[in-house]
Amino acid sequence: MDTVVLMTGVGGVEKLEVSQISSEQPGPGMVRIRNLAIGVNFIDIYHRTGLYPLSLPATLGVEAAGVVEALGEGVTGFSIGDRVAYAGAPVGAYATARSLPVSRLIKLPDGIEFRSAAASMLKGLTAHMLLTRTYAVERGTTILIHGAAGGLGSILVRWAKHIGATVIGTAGSEGKADIARSYGADHIIVGRNADLVSEVGSLTQGVGVDFAVDGIGGDTLLRSLACTRRFGTVASIGQAAGPIPSLAVEDIGPIRSLSLARPSVMAYAADLPAYHRAAEALLEMMQKGVCAEIGGEYPLADAAQAQSDLEAGRTTGSLLLIP
Repeated sequence: MDTVVLMTGVGGVEKLEVSQISSEQPGPGMVRIRNLAIGVNFIDIYHRTGLYPLSLPATLGVEAAGVVEALGEGVTGFSIGDRVAYAGAPVGAYATARSLPVSRLIKLPDGIEFRSAAASMLKGLTAHMLLTRTYAVERGTTILIHGAAGGLGSILVRWAKHIGATVIGTAGSEGKADIARSYGADHIIVGRNADLVSEVGSLTQGVGVDFAVDGIGGDTLLRSLACTRRFGTVASIGQAAGPIPSLAVEDIGPIRSLSLARPSVMAYAADLPAYHRAAEALLEMMQKGVCAEIGGEYPLADAAQAQSDLEAGRTTGSLLLIP
């Protein structure tokens, strides 16, 4: 039997139910993975609240790391016992074991341990997407990263600094600001009610940032647009603080000449060549110490508590479920 966390309906964490299901052998082209660490992400919450609908009941979770337990017919390139990680669709990582298409598996080098891989896979793919596809960040680029002490922030700040960018981060408290600074952020703007536009203006001599990454949503997106220079880019990648307001075309141009992107890491990971290129780049970065910080670990059965803590902003770094 396998333990899974099922989403039984749309709503709060009370819709998450720990269940036992029969173990199944993988079908053709599939590999069964014994999960040893599972990442918790805001997309899991978006699935649970119905922002991104799933057929019910559903097992949540889009990333994990573990070992190959069984091979389906026709699978080559992997052996039982191989250390692997994965991210993206199909969802279903909140489980002690599961089967996946072999194309989703990424072999882990010996120097990368399971917890770090599970904490970094989806966020690392997101960082690669943002820093290479959404905007070509290079030495000298000035980037604004909201939630710089969070799970994505912990790897995005480090990766941007590795490239040579100047990083301006935001954080909700002085404690979180100190954490973001430990990741390498050059400047931190503290407090949800901070005058973001004025402070970014002061830090950039009135020019604005080249690139802003906004996973906060709500009215923060409008402020992110106001912080960005002409011909700069804003990436809207989430809405942790609430729905994103409607925007008129005039809010981004022609006078301001901004580019607004709404990139999806799930779409990025669904492109298999891009997925494997990004995973290869991520593993190289991780071997150089660029990885997501683990901010908390919970038993798999406490997935509801992990989601509650993440949703309430009580955490820093990446959260893990441990089967």
